[in-house]
Amino acid sequence: MLNENIKAIRKSKGLSQQELAARLNIVRQTVSKWEQGRSVPDSDLLIALSEVLETPVSTLLGETVMETEADTLKAISEKLEVINLQLAQRKATRRKLLHWSLILLCVVIVIALVILLELESPYLGWDYSDPETAVLGVAFHSLEWLLVRAAPVILTGAVIGVFLHRNKE
Repeated sequence: MLNENIKAIRKSKGLSQQELAARLNIVRQTVSKWEQGRSVPDSDLLIALSEVLETPVSTLLGETVMETEADTLKAISEKLEVINLQLAQRKATRRKLLHWSLILLCVVIVIALVILLELESPYLGWDYSDPETAVLGVAFHSLEWLLVRAAPVILTGAVIGVFLHRNKE
């Protein structure tokens, strides 16, 4: 809502992100984050933004209701708080998804290694005089070699990732 409005109004005024940032005395990346919905301007910047874009704050926030100035500031603060809460929830959800994905990766690697240990490389006893069997045996050996070499590195990285992305409550 806010991010789309900022972008649409900025473009309708013919301003680039860099030009808008210069007028607000901020960096272009901040404007980009606002337009991507990754952050929101604080109330002072929101008011400055509305002045630069010559647009009421209520329009930036998606409303056209006229209110008194004290009520406007209170409403702006409440809406920014809601937007910040939504961003925090989205970040927490992504963090939790990454955490469980890394745990799943650890489990899959351990299961694959256990299966390889149980099978004990049966392709080593195959008759490689047949070209198709030879190609299949080489493919199995390459896959096993790659997994045995890469799995410890991936597993270590995934375990570190699990600890770094655990819930800190």
